[in-house]
Order: sequence, then structure tokens, then C-alpha cells
Amino acid sequence: MALQVIGAGLGRNGTLTLKTALEEIGFGPCHHMVEVFAHPDQGQFWLKAAQGEKVDWEEVFANYKASVDWPSCHFYKELSERYPDAKVILSERDPKQWYASITNTILKSMTQMIEKDPERAKWFEFARLIVIEQTFHNDLSEDNMIAAYLRHNAKVKATIAPERLLVFNPAEGWDPLCRFLGTAVPETPFPLVNTTAEFQTRQAQRE
Repeated sequence: MALQVIGAGLGRNGTLTLKTALEEIGFGPCHHMVEVFAHPDQGQFWLKAAQGEKVDWEEVFANYKASVDWPSCHFYKELSERYPDAKVILSERDPKQWYASITNTILKSMTQMIEKDPERAKWFEFARLIVIEQTFHNDLSEDNMIAAYLRHNAKVKATIAPERLLVFNPAEGWDPLCRFLGTAVPETPFPLVNTTAEFQTRQAQRE
């Protein structure tokens, strides 16, 4: 099984919503950070990738039809070259709304893990490298993070051929997604999952 859809959008751009939607219209299973938590053995693979080591993408993606979210979105270019027939989706939203969301969810969770659970943080080192160091260059100020977010989105648009790319806001619902992927529009409402409140509730339950 080869990847058919590659998500290039950074986390907190409706990526779990997109995973849910893709799986509903036949592009499942779809890889997402939740898959790494469900399969901890993937951690070492992603650490090697984050450190720039040569990896065999099929080692992780052999059984997936799609990928979204970190860590895979960090490697959208490599994945688009490895899977040349795959279509690419760039999820994006208002930058300030994105910044508020990521600081209240992912970054807060990562900081707490590093402080409270050093052993688990060692396993999660790949995410620290990819998100904090390589994406935001260890500067988590609002100005820097929004600038990095906008640079990433612009680079995706400049790298991926227009006919292969969908720039997508989950608020647009089924129509643009299904049109791009050539599938029928489901009769069910477009999903909305992993809101900031839902993320924080799950995090509190783990503590």
C-alpha cells in the first residue's frame, strides 16, 4: 500500500479532523501523531528521521493510505518524492488563531512532559527536535512562530505543483476535499474533532 494523500499542514490546523474525514471517504488508515502514541515503537524511526538519518518510509507507511500532522508533515517534500502519485493537502487557518491553539495544546503538553516525565520525554525527543528546534528554532515567541508558520505554508505552495496541491481549511467542509480526491460527498456532517477544549480535557485525564 502506497501513500495516496500527504498532509503538509502543521499541527493544530484541523489535522485530526482531516484524518477522520480522510478515513471516512476511503483514505484510511491515516497516520497522525496519535498513531505514534498508539505505536510507541515508531518513536525510534521518527528520531532517526529528525536527526537527518536515511530512513525507509515504508517502514512506517506500508499500511497507511494517508498521513497528516506532525511528525510526517515535517517531511512532506521527501514523502511527495517517495510517493509521486500521492496528492498533497496543506491545511491552514488564521495564523493568530493557530498560534493561540498550538500554545494552549501541543506546546503546553510538551513543556509539561519535559518537566514532569523525563523518561517519556526521552522517547518524545523526536517531537522536540522537529517542532521546537527545527520548525521554530527554539524561539516560541508569537512573532517568530507565526513567521515560521507562514514560511512553511509558502514553501509548501512553492514546492508542490499546483495541480497536485489542495490548500484547505477544514471549515470549508466536504466539497473541496472530495472534489480534489475524486470521491463522493458523504451524507454525514463534516467531522470536527480535537478542539482545544477536547485536547486539554484529554491532557488533564493523563495527569
